Amino acid sequence: MAEEHGELEERIIIKDQHTKEIDLVNRDPKRINEDVVKVDFEDVIAEPVGTYSFDGVWKSSYTTFTVSKYWCYRLLSALLGIPLAVLWGFVFALISFCHIWAVVPCIKSYLIEIQCVSRIYSLCIHTFCDPLFEALAKICSNIRVAVRKET
Repeated sequence: MAEEHGELEERIIIKDQHTKEIDLVNRDPKRINEDVVKVDFEDVIAEPVGTYSFDGVWKSSYTTFTVSKYWCYRLLSALLGIPLAVLWGFVFALISFCHIWAVVPCIKSYLIEIQCVSRIYSLCIHTFCDPLFEALAKICSNIRVAVRKET
């Protein structure tokens, strides 16, 4: 009985990962589009001092810009949102698949193989180069340099 209850809870938890509640008010909680798509009428159209159109034209332009931007976005997202969500889901699944099944195993394999080469290289350096550099260091350790200023 307790085992069946545990399996049921596990299935519910697994299901909740894919069907979690989404926030319909704050649709950009990580603020990834904070500076990119926040374009208002004032960011695009501005009249300098002394060059004003009629107030009615300015108000109508503002309303037209705002409403057309809003409805064009809604129509485009209604038509293309789901197909693009499928496309991007596929792209990121492909990237994840390649990373998990190709990139990380290649890197791990390379690190394992290079470790053997690294040991051989280190052994050669310590065997041949260390004595040579130590001898050169002893030869050069007695060199003294004096600087004189001649006038």
